[in-house]
This record gives sequence, structure tokens and C-alpha cells, in this order.
Amino acid sequence: MILAATFLFIGTTEVMFILFIVVMVFGADKIPEIARGLGKGMRMLKDASNEIKTEITKSAEKQGIDTDVTKNISEEIKKVKDGLDDFTGSVKRNL
Repeated sequence: MILAATFLFIGTTEVMFILFIVVMVFGADKIPEIARGLGKGMRMLKDASNEIKTEITKSAEKQGIDTDVTKNISEEIKKVKDGLDDFTGSVKRNL
């Protein structure tokens, strides 16, 4: 198993340094407002992408395009990922 997760190859020290700089630049009282704004923006982006997906699916169904192909491909990709996880899991355990 992975012992420590990294986000964009940034370590704990770098994250702490970035947070320190953010506090110094914006101040502690502005950070919750910034976080709220980022959260709202990410939510709006997610909602917009979901809306686009549903519109594409609806128009594909109206035109008679088979949307099950993507489901089959997704299932095959999942099977391959599971197989790779099983294989790499045994390799990681042996190391």
C-alpha cells in the first residue's frame, strides 16, 4: 500500500510554507472567505460539467446513438485497472 499520499509531488514542508505565505499575504481573517469562494467556484464547475454531460447524453439518445458503448469501455477499463492493482499489489508487498 502507499504509505504517504502526495499531492502534485508537494511534501508536507512545502504545503506548510505555502500556507504560511498565504496567511502572510491575505491575513487570517480573509482565508475563510477565500476558501468559501474556491468551494463555490469548484461546485459551479462540477455542476456545469454534469449539465454538459447530461445534455450530450440526451442529444445522443435523441439521435439514436448508442451510449452503452461508453459504459462497456468503462467496464473494460475498470477490469484492467483491477488486474493491474492485483499485480502491482503483489509486487509492492514483495518489496
